[in-house]
Parts: sequence; C-alpha cells; structure tokens
Amino acid sequence: MAQQRTVVEQGNSGLGKQAGRVRFAKRTDRMKASEIREILKLMAQPDFISFAGGIPDPDLFPVEEVRIATERVLQQSFRTALQYAPTEGYGPLREWIAAYMNETFGLGLEGADVLITSGSQQGLDLIGKLLLDEGDVVLCESPTYLGAIQAFQPYNPRFIEIETDNDGMIPESLESTLAAYPEAKLLYAVPNYQNPTGRTWSLERRKRVMEIAARYAVTVVEDDPYGELRFEGDRLPPLQAFDQQGQVMYLGSFSKVLCPGYRVGWTAAPKVYLEKMVLAKQGVDLHTSSINQMIIYEMLQQQSLSAYVSRLIGTYKERRDAMAGVLREKLPELKFQLPQGGLFLWGELPEQWNCRTLLENGVQHKIAFVPGGSFYPNGGHEHTMRLNYSLSDEQRIREGVGRLAALIHSTQA
Repeated sequence: MAQQRTVVEQGNSGLGKQAGRVRFAKRTDRMKASEIREILKLMAQPDFISFAGGIPDPDLFPVEEVRIATERVLQQSFRTALQYAPTEGYGPLREWIAAYMNETFGLGLEGADVLITSGSQQGLDLIGKLLLDEGDVVLCESPTYLGAIQAFQPYNPRFIEIETDNDGMIPESLESTLAAYPEAKLLYAVPNYQNPTGRTWSLERRKRVMEIAARYAVTVVEDDPYGELRFEGDRLPPLQAFDQQGQVMYLGSFSKVLCPGYRVGWTAAPKVYLEKMVLAKQGVDLHTSSINQMIIYEMLQQQSLSAYVSRLIGTYKERRDAMAGVLREKLPELKFQLPQGGLFLWGELPEQWNCRTLLENGVQHKIAFVPGGSFYPNGGHEHTMRLNYSLSDEQRIREGVGRLAALIHSTQA
C-alpha cells in the first residue's frame, strides 16, 4: 500500500479551516523555508539593521523614469500592455536582449533564443522541472546560491559540491568530479560576483571549465543576475561565449539593475531547451506580465535604465568600501575578500564559531545576516556568513557592523 503523506482531518471545510483530508506530494517534504525570507520579516522593525537579503535600496529606485515610461506605454500601447501575450515574451524586448548580449559578448543570439521569465528564479524552477529526475547529479560551486538549491531540491537530485577559491570554480576539482560522475545532469554556476561569496571567476577559469564541461557534455546553467554591477575593470565574457556545443543556459534579470518588483528575467539558450521551457511556463503563469516587459523596454529605448545603473554602481561601490573599512577596523578576526561588484561580502570566522547561533543572539542586538552554512547543500561551514551592503547607507553600515562586532565579542565560540 502506498504510504500516505501528511493527512489532516477536520470535520468541516471552509474559510479558516483545514480541508477534510490533505495528501501532499512527497516532494513537499523537501520544501524548506528560505532562511533569508524568514530573516526579512524582522526588517519591519524600524531600529533593526539587516545585512541579510540581496535587496536593492528602494530609495534609489528610478521612480520618475518609471512613471514617464509607464505613461508612455499606456498612452501608446494600452491594448497590448494590458492584454494576454505570448508565453515567449514581448518580442521587442527579446530582440533587445539578444542584440545587447551579441554586442557586449560577441554572441550570435536571435530574439527567438530568449525566453522572458518571471524573474530568473522562475528560470531555475523551469530548468529543474525539465531536466531533473530523482537521484540525478547536480554539480555546483561550494558554496552556491540558496535559491538554486531551493528550486532544484523538490526534484530530489544529488548535489555534488565543486571546490572553489578566490578565482571561482577549481577546474581540477570539476574534472575529477565529472570523471567520478560522468552521468551528471547539470552544472550550476554564478561566475560574476557570486551569491553568496561575491567572487568573480577569472577569464582562464571560464575557459577551462567550459572545456571540461564540453568533454562530458553536461548541461551548464549560468546564472548572471549581478553582471551589470561591476565596480572595477572590464566585464568578462559569460560561459556562454565559450559554448561550442549548445550546452549553456544563461539566466539574466532586470531585478538587480531596475527593481525586483517587476519580476522580469530571461533565459538565453539553444532552442531545444527553450521549446520545452515554453511548454512548462504555460502551465505555470501563461506569460510574464506584459505591461512590465513593455515598461522596461521603453526605459531601454530612452536609455534611462543605463543611466540609472551607472548611479547604482557608484553608490554600491561606496557602500562596499564602507563596509570593508569598518570590518577591518572593528572585526579584524573576520576574513573576507573585497568583491569586484554585486551585492555581497563573504566573511569567515575561525572554524570553532557557529554563525547560526550568532544570528539567534543577533536578534537581541537588532542585527541580521545570513549564516553561510545555508549555502552549502550538503551542510557544514557554519563559521561563515554573507553580508549585504546594497540596502544600507554608510551610516547604517557603520552602526550595523558595530552591532555585529559587539555581538561576536560578547559571544563565546
């Protein structure tokens, strides 16, 4: 007899009451609340300082530019903007994305190679739904993005972590792992200002990883939500630029360079992948918001979005530098590498520390961060933490790091 999942019995169903018998799918047992989402609830307290979420500063949102673009879209194209639309996305926006990636990275994309998604997070969910069967091997950086773990986990894959250093994924570790698991279904990576570590893969690492991935014909999922937020140097080409076999699925997003509330991202991939993703997306939400896509496209046409991104880069760089400076002053025992861009700084305390315990005590100090162990799908590394600097101005960064230092110095390892 098949084992019953969670079953709840109540006499009557209705508003405020449980349904008579609830039999959840087995995969729901693997669905866990995001520690980051739970921490964000604390931010409602006005005196609470959070370095937890990967959140843009709402005080920097381009409200006036958005208002102008919205009015123009509604005046000129309301019949399209407020109507159902193709699952693949708004055609002009798809063409713009393809052209931009071609111009920036020397790719050969067409608009048909781009699928608009409800944030890049939806792209991860669709990829998991299409590619992963129970027990399939997923290779990822160690540590890796918590949202990807959450997106793939319901399909019950086996996560194998690839060793990393300050230049990104270590090719020798990837090669030995693929030799041991040649059946690996996909390789997930965040090469630019990685979430959570802030690391950026070197050019040589990108080439070597793709050479190895090509030999084993493993599907590569390249997640790049922070690529535009580079503080120093030239932007490096994506893994997709070194793809000779049509095996890379590139995920992009407007959430970090405009505002996350629009929920507009994209996947650029070979058509064999996109055709299946379109079918899966139709069963989820039919299509991403039409008006949101058109507003973003209007801002791109008026170049107001690029001007806004330049302002963001300047502000976030100042905040990164402020956090690094105060950490060196007040918390010299926390080791970190200065990120070249993005939203995060990764810290490591001596190994005897447990940052989950620190966070529990941090509520009393009105300070929050994300314990680093959350980003390791196979556990461990509890002495690490992720700190976000994009949400707080320099004064709150100084105050917050001061609280964090007081918390650590008042707590025994």
